[in-house]
Amino acid sequence: MPVPISSAERLKGFFLTLVRKSFDQLGMGDQPIAEYVAAMLAEFSQSDRWLALGGADGRRLTSVVEMSLARLAPQAGERVTGERALRKYVGDYTLFMSGLFRRFVERGGYLDYYFAEGARSYQAVSKLDVALYSPGFLMFEELSRRFEHYSGALDFMRKCYFQPAPGDDPFAGFYQQIEGWVRHGISGN
Repeated sequence: MPVPISSAERLKGFFLTLVRKSFDQLGMGDQPIAEYVAAMLAEFSQSDRWLALGGADGRRLTSVVEMSLARLAPQAGERVTGERALRKYVGDYTLFMSGLFRRFVERGGYLDYYFAEGARSYQAVSKLDVALYSPGFLMFEELSRRFEHYSGALDFMRKCYFQPAPGDDPFAGFYQQIEGWVRHGISGN
């Protein structure tokens, strides 16, 4: 009897197909990064993950500056892993937003800041992974070094596969696609 595939795995598979196709078209054939980016996109397609950080007042943080200043309240001995989780989230968020929602970020005038902060965050994750003896440090080093290229690849993917109609909300195409997945049981949202 075949094991059923979860909706999260199907969503990741969907994104993996699009990411691989886009990376291949752009000559960016790094398989581990394609898998990481697809998993991040699947994770961020869940609204509770997209705006995961909250301020002291309970408000969801949408500003990268606020996120960078946020401190997760780690338990004793978890300072490094807490810092790593925060930096990884900021890197993922800036990659997600500058890639799939580039026009929104450009209109706000902070695309260059997102590029710099995303690269800085992934560099911090790489260094923390070295300190934690984690084997993934090279992938985060590559994401840091070529952050703008990976963001551009996601922007390319958005233009090819998630283009909203002229005059529509830039989030509309992506949200409509996700709503379709939910209606057809592909996502567990």
